[in-house]
Amino acid sequence: MSRPIILDCDPGHDDAIALILACASPSLDIRAVTTSAGNQTPDKTLNNALRILTLMGRSDIPVAGGALKPLARELIIADNVHGESGLDGPSLPEPGFEPQTEHAVELMARVLEESDKPVTLVPTGPLTNIALLLATHRELTDKIERIVLMGGGAETGNWTPAAEFNIYVDPQAADMVFSSGIPITMCGLDVTHRAQIMDEDIERIRAIDNPVSDVVADLLDFFMIYHRDPKWGLEGAPLHDPCTIAWLLAPELFTAQDCWVGIETKGEYTQGMTVVDRYQLSGKPANATVLFDVYRQGFVDLLAKSLRYFS
Repeated sequence: MSRPIILDCDPGHDDAIALILACASPSLDIRAVTTSAGNQTPDKTLNNALRILTLMGRSDIPVAGGALKPLARELIIADNVHGESGLDGPSLPEPGFEPQTEHAVELMARVLEESDKPVTLVPTGPLTNIALLLATHRELTDKIERIVLMGGGAETGNWTPAAEFNIYVDPQAADMVFSSGIPITMCGLDVTHRAQIMDEDIERIRAIDNPVSDVVADLLDFFMIYHRDPKWGLEGAPLHDPCTIAWLLAPELFTAQDCWVGIETKGEYTQGMTVVDRYQLSGKPANATVLFDVYRQGFVDLLAKSLRYFS
């Protein structure tokens, strides 16, 4: 039986690839796609979700835009990573259908209310929409099976020395989500920096030679430019957001540990940091399954196999 999910994203190259991976997987039933500001401004992330779904012929999936800014601070975007459009690189179709008129939070609430079984939420951007959902529809928390998110990291940050981008954009929202009591799987930088795509992997994807795989190859070409900076110490481009979908499809590829994770919301140097208690030093019970490693070749094989779905 397929697993119902809602993807909450801010496309974004790696968000787009996560969405494509999900659409290629019959074991996942995408009930809705919602968007937040993050990698680009809210109008652009919403437009990008519609463009990717149009590319795949998935106008059947309802899409809605969400929060225009974080809960308690001004919006920060990552246009230096994702370009002016948020999906610079490939040639993409213009949206072939319209978004829902309702807010992302109301669309998520409606999907949860109407679902005959619990739904997994998969946020791959800032957690603003998820926090608003939990705050305004507490009666629906038992309809959420799990939250599988991309964000944070135990060892390092990528936007500040201490903080990963998604958590840094809205740490107050992240604090609400991690304090919710809902089961969480955290795909942070510890694992996503190991889920790298190399040049030879991009050529393997391009050789699949269908309209979707061609777009993914072009997305990766552009995404690679930013990550070639020697300061990152990476051989390839880390596919952060697709780790969420890959874990749902093939959890055996990953190494995980149950940990307590706290969110720093006030620190002068550490705002947005995910404090991951790997050694039970806090005395607090675990609130997240934290992913730390991935079998990289298996991850790449899963992506390539999924892209053949569109041939």
